[in-house]
Amino acid sequence: MAFLLTNDDGIDAPGLAALERILVGEETLTAAPRLPHSGCGHQTTTATPITLETLGDRRYAVQGTPADCTRLGLVHLAPAQPCAIDWVISGINAGGNLGVDAYLSGTVAAVREAAFQGLPGIAISQYLGSRDPIDWKQTQAWAAQAIALLLTQPPQPGQFWNVNLPWPQGPNHQPELVFCQPSRDPLPVVYVQTGNQFQYSGRYGDRPAAPGSDVAACFGGAISITQLST
Repeated sequence: MAFLLTNDDGIDAPGLAALERILVGEETLTAAPRLPHSGCGHQTTTATPITLETLGDRRYAVQGTPADCTRLGLVHLAPAQPCAIDWVISGINAGGNLGVDAYLSGTVAAVREAAFQGLPGIAISQYLGSRDPIDWKQTQAWAAQAIALLLTQPPQPGQFWNVNLPWPQGPNHQPELVFCQPSRDPLPVVYVQTGNQFQYSGRYGDRPAAPGSDVAACFGGAISITQLST
């Protein structure tokens, strides 16, 4: 199989490097934003040119959004190789993309765009449960498990997979993979006002975790897997 890899944290992000290591030996094409685009949703660039920078063999930095990267990768870069892409995988994002986050996330938008184009995709994110740095070796190992499983279960047309890795709960934590429903609860909406300025101060870990939701599964130490629709 051939894979298009992208993200929203930027071409130099450690999560993308981890994803590339997982798929070493496979046919891959990487097209990721030159700069971070976290929280950009499904924004696309149509009114201005998109600059493309070749960084190496089948590796490109795009002056655009994650959705731009998927579009360019599928309709321009892959055919020029030539390379018939089978899957689009986005991540590994430094931060969770649970429940309603899917509407805000550039990581998720990249694979939603793949679904629009008729291809299966997997978005992968690492929930941040503390201020400690991410153990990318551990994250990579858990992401590899999820990818191996989901490649055997292609989503239905118009759908795609969204995976969230839990924060490690001890040195011997081995999370189970849980298929669940995306949370429909809102993120905490809290602001601190200073004069006429409002600074968002909601705490991600304080969001509701309804039983059976991806939030509950991930916060509870499992790898949450949800199937989302375009």
